[in-house]
Amino acid sequence: MRLHDLSFRYKIPIWGSLLIVLSVAVASAALMFEAYEDLKEDVRISAEGLGGTLAITLFPYLLHDDIWHAFEQINAAVHDRMPGNPVQAETIFVVSPLRQVIVSTSPKKLPMLADLDSLGPDYVELAHALVQRSPGKLAIHDFSSTHRHFYVFPIQQEYAQVGTLVLAYSKDVFLPRFRDLAWHGALIGFLVLAVLLPINWYWGRHLALPLVDLARRMDKAVRGGEKEAPRASYPYRDELGELFLAYDAMQSEMREKALLEREILQSERLTAIGRLASGIAHEVNNPLGGMLMALDTLRERGDLSPQVAKTMGMLERGLRQIQGTAAALLVQTRDQSRPLTQQDLEDVRTLIHPQVVKKSQRFDWRAALPESGTPPAAACRQILINLLLNAVQATVEEGRISVVLEPSEGGLRLLVINTAEPIPAQHLEHLFEPFVSGREGGHGLGLWVTYQIVKQLQGHIAATCEQGEVRFEVWLPLEKTP
Repeated sequence: MRLHDLSFRYKIPIWGSLLIVLSVAVASAALMFEAYEDLKEDVRISAEGLGGTLAITLFPYLLHDDIWHAFEQINAAVHDRMPGNPVQAETIFVVSPLRQVIVSTSPKKLPMLADLDSLGPDYVELAHALVQRSPGKLAIHDFSSTHRHFYVFPIQQEYAQVGTLVLAYSKDVFLPRFRDLAWHGALIGFLVLAVLLPINWYWGRHLALPLVDLARRMDKAVRGGEKEAPRASYPYRDELGELFLAYDAMQSEMREKALLEREILQSERLTAIGRLASGIAHEVNNPLGGMLMALDTLRERGDLSPQVAKTMGMLERGLRQIQGTAAALLVQTRDQSRPLTQQDLEDVRTLIHPQVVKKSQRFDWRAALPESGTPPAAACRQILINLLLNAVQATVEEGRISVVLEPSEGGLRLLVINTAEPIPAQHLEHLFEPFVSGREGGHGLGLWVTYQIVKQLQGHIAATCEQGEVRFEVWLPLEKTP
């Protein structure tokens, strides 16, 4: 993987660390170079002071060929020399106009009257430089191929020059001092890196994590996984904060757009299904009317046994319920039917009981109607039957089904609870849409019809899953015209 392809969590700290290391290295090198140049400047100042004094002092001795006193003067200048001190001259000697040694602090290395050309490579280059040098001026000779720095001073008064004073400084003395400077510079650089690198790593990751979070959220949004607006992860109002605000605003608009598109799609689907259901409902209403008329004709005969009369009453209520369901499928305002009674609840219980017994399920029933005003009977019967049939089918054998019907907040509260596997979240969102079923063989129209009836009665319905139970809760207003 290339460095440019790394996550910002690593890329920013790495680039910052490289920049810090490079900056510290350049700064340390610059400081060491400056220290080295300062050291050379100290040597030059010291050489100028010593050379200028000796040049004046040596003139009368050389003028009278007093070599012994000349030797004492130059030897006194290096007598107390400390080893390794770069600002003290290694050797001092005087050269005649013919480039011969007159006197030196090292007679063995630089004997008297010896030609400079015969003393070694360092002095050969010095001899050539003295030939080309302008007379009467200070000169500094730093030859790259030699091991010494040479500081040259003319020994003269007015226009009479009796010789040339040369101060030689060994370059080898500079190397230990330069190593010390480099070591101290490197130590300071490491200390600076030890402080700056952790700060850079923390700052780089702190800056990169919001970008990584934003990229993750954008990827999640593209894949359709971000349904709700997340909490703000970057509280500052800089450019990155503005980017987060713009992204959140875009996400909010996209969610509203997706919700609107889903509502439009659902409305179109419901409209198409409603048209189909309306046609079916019209066809169902015709035979229903004939069967209800036949029951009325039989009841008018008056010679029915109590068992037959009870059965006919149950048939009539069932047919009225079918008629109410068909009317709900017409998706239009219906005239309010008769109010719900205790007998309607007993009918529903009687119809459901055989299926409960067949699966050995526990059936808890607690129903209490308000003293005055109840919702329409046909609608309530249909809601109860649909929810209970779904509960019986979803509950395993020897499971539990509970029904609670009671007055609540100016309406009638209906609660159906059954033990079952939790409904998946993606299914729960579309539970009341047509042709959405969580069981094999189901068509998904029961809950859709229930939802339509509840909405026509100006109530509300909700489904939740918690602690191994599925709960359907319906609230219907009292004394309301649907």
